[in-house]
Amino acid sequence: MMQLYVIGHKFHYELESLCRVFYPGEQIFCCVAATSAEKLLNRRLPRQVRRAGFAVITRASPAGDGVRFSVTLAKGRLRLRLGRVVLAADADAQELAMAQLLFVLLLRACGGAAPPWGLLTGVRPSKLMLRLRRDTGAEAAERRFRASLWVSPAKTALAAQVARAEEPVLALTRPDSFSLYIAIPFCPSRCSYCSFVSHTVDRQSAQKRIPAYLEKLCAELESTAAIARQLGLRLASVYIGGGTPTILEPAQLEQLCGTVAAHFDAPLEFTAEAGRPDTITAQKLAALRRGGVDRVSVNPQSMEAEVLRLAGRPHSAAQCVEAYALARAAGFGSINMDLIAGLPGDSPAGFRRTLEQVIALAPENITVHTLAIKRAAELRRLAGDTHNEGAAVTADMLALAAALLPAAGYEPYYMYRQSHSLGNLENLGWSRPGRFCRYNIDMMEESHTVLACGAGAVTKLKQPGGDWLERVFSFKYPYEYLSRFAEVLARKERIVSFYASYNIGGDSQSKS
Repeated sequence: MMQLYVIGHKFHYELESLCRVFYPGEQIFCCVAATSAEKLLNRRLPRQVRRAGFAVITRASPAGDGVRFSVTLAKGRLRLRLGRVVLAADADAQELAMAQLLFVLLLRACGGAAPPWGLLTGVRPSKLMLRLRRDTGAEAAERRFRASLWVSPAKTALAAQVARAEEPVLALTRPDSFSLYIAIPFCPSRCSYCSFVSHTVDRQSAQKRIPAYLEKLCAELESTAAIARQLGLRLASVYIGGGTPTILEPAQLEQLCGTVAAHFDAPLEFTAEAGRPDTITAQKLAALRRGGVDRVSVNPQSMEAEVLRLAGRPHSAAQCVEAYALARAAGFGSINMDLIAGLPGDSPAGFRRTLEQVIALAPENITVHTLAIKRAAELRRLAGDTHNEGAAVTADMLALAAALLPAAGYEPYYMYRQSHSLGNLENLGWSRPGRFCRYNIDMMEESHTVLACGAGAVTKLKQPGGDWLERVFSFKYPYEYLSRFAEVLARKERIVSFYASYNIGGDSQSKS
């Protein structure tokens, strides 16, 4: 277990994330220490740190006109220390200085190659690149990535390429734009890598809950549409996610899509995650098309039989191909296919075979995810401490994707990262030219409000013309959502008061 001590500063989240990049399998205990913890900086480390075997002590203290930062690392007999004085009152500059010190120390302790994303540990590296391009220009933005954030030239170029692809789409958003997310938190079974809050329907009790859930969900959609109309908001895109939305029967899918069509203006883009090939039928796809859905995801994750078995995916590669053909026959002109790099039992050779088979199908979008081993996933228990080995193999898989997909006419168009991803590597959406998923870009770059309905859904309110964000959470589990539905609707009133503070949607007063 690593003990991370934070003394005299507030940068614990970033520093903990950076420690996890270098020691992904290590349990990290973060202690924001009081002044009584000064003894930790003595030459002789305290007994509890020696017993833990691994300590990182970070400290900030006044030094003349600036702040002195120091980092001490002790692991067994290894003891390293670095210090620096920063003449800056700006918190961002101070956080960067502390992160740089810690990065150098961790790199020395590990003795390996520098992580390709350098100091960046956040979910949205492309959002940062976009902001820097806007504020300082393209060349200065890339220079900051390389020189200050220590991002590798290859990842810097990737972030810049994604930013360039996103800019024309983001330019279409308006202060009154919003997207709609609809959550279907049910699955036929749980995949071993999954950490989402979803109910499997292999039990009769869960199956019985779906009709009641759908009834409440449609009522929430109707209420949300009334709020959007009251505020004069304009719908850009709709995304039905999960779970596995195609767990619903055709009539239930028609009910859901019909509710959207009856109460919202027609969106520019309407996506449904068809997801698991073993849940996809011609009847369900026809119901989605009649309901206005024009884009679906058919997600193999892998085309290797043993990899699918270990991942808990009870379908075959042949079923993926059949589901894809059904989607084309149903009239879907935009199809995405998800893949995961780094799954247990996979290899670069196997991942190449998967890529080649999916490319041969010619979907409009291919999304390549890096495996993230989350605490709530069964895979965390099965995988054990294999992060470092898995990271190297996964990097090779992403390199294959970066070679094969452009050669087949795809270009990267959106990107994000997850915590606990192997090698701190990225998830990357690839698209045929001009066939981008607008929802993915707007959601990931937080360009406008997302109104979310359903259990586990999170509404994200975006300040019109600004950068302020506020979240409104629904209840995580379907049983809570059903039993406390009046509270679900009451929380939606925050949407009205949020926009009222910006003089949108009626009488209001200015945001202070």
